[in-house]
Amino acid sequence: MPLSAKYWLPLFAPLLILMLPTASFGLAGFTVIEQRILAIFVMATLCWVLEPIPIFATSVLIIVLELLLVSDSGIKWWQPASPSAEFGTLLSHKEIMSTFASPIIMLFLGGFFLAIAATKYRLDMNLARVMLRPFGQNPNRVLLGLMGITATFSMFMSNTATTAMMLSILTPVLALLGPRDPGRIAFTLAIPVAANLGGIGTPIGTPPNAVALKYLVGDDAISFAAWMSFGVPFVLLMLGFGWLLLIRLFPCEQGCIDLEIKGHFLKTPKALLVYATFILTIGLWLTGDWHGINSYTVGLVPVAIFLIGQVLTKDDLKKVSWDVLWLVSGGIALGMGLEKSGLAASLVQAIPFSQWPPMLIMVGATGLCLLMANFMSNTACANLLLPMVAALGSSLDLGSVGGSMGLILSVTFAASLGMALPISTPPNALAHASGNVDTRHMALVGVSCGGVGFLLCLAMIALLNAIGFVQ
Repeated sequence: MPLSAKYWLPLFAPLLILMLPTASFGLAGFTVIEQRILAIFVMATLCWVLEPIPIFATSVLIIVLELLLVSDSGIKWWQPASPSAEFGTLLSHKEIMSTFASPIIMLFLGGFFLAIAATKYRLDMNLARVMLRPFGQNPNRVLLGLMGITATFSMFMSNTATTAMMLSILTPVLALLGPRDPGRIAFTLAIPVAANLGGIGTPIGTPPNAVALKYLVGDDAISFAAWMSFGVPFVLLMLGFGWLLLIRLFPCEQGCIDLEIKGHFLKTPKALLVYATFILTIGLWLTGDWHGINSYTVGLVPVAIFLIGQVLTKDDLKKVSWDVLWLVSGGIALGMGLEKSGLAASLVQAIPFSQWPPMLIMVGATGLCLLMANFMSNTACANLLLPMVAALGSSLDLGSVGGSMGLILSVTFAASLGMALPISTPPNALAHASGNVDTRHMALVGVSCGGVGFLLCLAMIALLNAIGFVQ
């Protein structure tokens, strides 16, 4: 695609949609509000795929455009003097703005505070040192240990931050391997693979999980512990496959790795407060059904403790991944617009999904998400597909494949399985930048993990449906 198209397509395609008469779309009862939301959706899709601007900036633009074009506090010249069915119902500007303070955003904010505190007080490095010790000096076991530690951290920290930290730990390992040792490829690829997979294990592990929580409400609501009850086994099985794949494709020639990571746990009052807060927060997340505090509220506990105890300062607040929070909030706003305007339901009704077998819908939606996630941000992919998937799940009888919950979970997991290219995820980009991995190596491992993960995901949903967890 010419470079100029990267910029003019996201601009002129939505304008064309806005200029067409509503009758030309062929959807019964299609309103002006739905037309404007469709234009915003197309703009967001093109901007997230082509990236003429940063993807988090696209999310902010979504919110601003919704406020201006489809809210009850928008430009008055673009609103009718009196309500009409042809125009549609304006969205509440308060609801659009509240996406910046959604409970999901608060949950992620708590996760970021934990990650920043862990890095500042060296809890992450010290835990890695302690956790690696039992794996000895056998290269294959050390590789398994690195993958397990990376996945564990990725469940509670940013995948990108986890990868950056673990790649630094990997440096002394690579120094022990010869320049042509295939094990260098295995160890380097192990980190992004484990980071991408580990995020699946908890609701805060990766942004697509947070987007999914927006649609898992009411009878479909999932607690932190319930998510881990199927997320962690899925991660463990995928890690096992990834490990076997790496040691088979890139066997290490070095027979022994004598690895020593120096360091010690800090014992200052603030460091001890960090340790206690970690234990408290994770404990509260895992026992939500017992004490009744939901995961979102628990997410604010470390925020309050670290700020009141001055564990984190105003300078540390600059390290919060605000771009991720804005990216997720824009996705929530887009999903709300699609739902509240009725556009999601209209699009679902326009396609004869009711004539399709439920399994075909499940396989098609999951496969489409997996394919898209290899070429664009997994968060953007989830933001685009999950509103449609949620509307589809609620309008059809998909009980035989896990219902709406099963469909949402399957697509969400698929978003994190897209890891075939350096551009697929930030962890992939970091590993590729190390110079130890070629794109063909990454594609081979990424496609293999994606394919097996796709099948395992469908099997997991079938099992959860069989035991009545999803229906």
